[in-house]
Amino acid sequence: MLRHSIPPRQDWRTQAASLGFHFHSIGGEPYWDESICYRFSLRQIEDAIEAPSAELEAMCLALVAEVVDSEALLRRMAVPEAHWQLIRDSWQAREPALYGRMDLAYDGQGPARFYEYNADTPTGLYEAAFFQWVWLEQCRERGLLPVAADQYNRIQDALIERLQHIGLAGQPLHLACCRDHIEDEGTLTYLADCASQAGLQPQLMHIDDIGHLPGKGFVDLRNQPLQQLFKLYPWEWLLQEDFSRHLAQSHTRFIEPVWKTLLSNKAILPLLWQRHAGHPNLLPACFADTADAELLGTRWVRKPFFSREGANIRVESAKGVELEVPGPYSDGPAILQAWCPPPSMGGQHPIIGSWLVGGEPVGMGMREDLGVITQDSSRFVPHYILD
Repeated sequence: MLRHSIPPRQDWRTQAASLGFHFHSIGGEPYWDESICYRFSLRQIEDAIEAPSAELEAMCLALVAEVVDSEALLRRMAVPEAHWQLIRDSWQAREPALYGRMDLAYDGQGPARFYEYNADTPTGLYEAAFFQWVWLEQCRERGLLPVAADQYNRIQDALIERLQHIGLAGQPLHLACCRDHIEDEGTLTYLADCASQAGLQPQLMHIDDIGHLPGKGFVDLRNQPLQQLFKLYPWEWLLQEDFSRHLAQSHTRFIEPVWKTLLSNKAILPLLWQRHAGHPNLLPACFADTADAELLGTRWVRKPFFSREGANIRVESAKGVELEVPGPYSDGPAILQAWCPPPSMGGQHPIIGSWLVGGEPVGMGMREDLGVITQDSSRFVPHYILD
């Protein structure tokens, strides 16, 4: 694993604009950064990223199967009791999932360590699946990388195949996200293109455009029923809203399915450790209300069950809070995870987003930051494989 400089393509901004990558800069700061890239060996990818991701996925699904049948575990994970049966039914019906992203720390030497699972509404998809592949192809064509350079990335092909498999042919596929969120809208537009290639009929909308009518269920602005809905909107938010009472009687196929709310909950981290203590890809973790100093060591990370983009993450020790990212999730339950900072390379701290489609590892994206906590402002950097 090597971090090195590379000349950026002179026309990459023009290409980004023409290809719909409108969030390549955020708040006036670069988000996409191709002046830097990471090189991996094929063995590092296969043995340290791909295989562990598949094993972690199997462990996570086994945990879901256990949790849905346990009131004690559902309560421990702070799942609203009113929706226990909904989640249980979703899992038992094997409602199909589309994709997810595991965040891993890896330094090229030891085992990758599992930080958390963005299983419900992960972003960073377009740049990982599409734009970094364009970068690779053009860098090979222009002599910036050897012709033999490859990339761990079959994300787009896997998405199209999965959408063909789980989509309802002949029915519109509605895709919804929050209004005025450029990154989410970019992700939605990209998935709509994948859906078109899968032979589906994508229709973009916003979450607040969704209505409910007796006899029809959830509908769009034309009062047409939502037969299938991809929602880039967290289940833990949706389950708190008034119209969640209609979910049990809804005929809408949700992507992601509601059982995914369990995997996007950071309470899985101590539960996984309890069941697989000492696993090389797991970090010791416990619930914050039963802190275990012997397990955690001298420094640890506090993570709310439900938080996004690094918000309300705190690095703590016996002396108190050493580092904290502000955010709106400070009031809910939390877990404590043993301190394992991402590696420092060139003064930056990279983490790997391992993408799974239909439960299968299919590629990765990388982000790096000056700080040890990855946030929405952290830069995306491309990677390649060359032995």
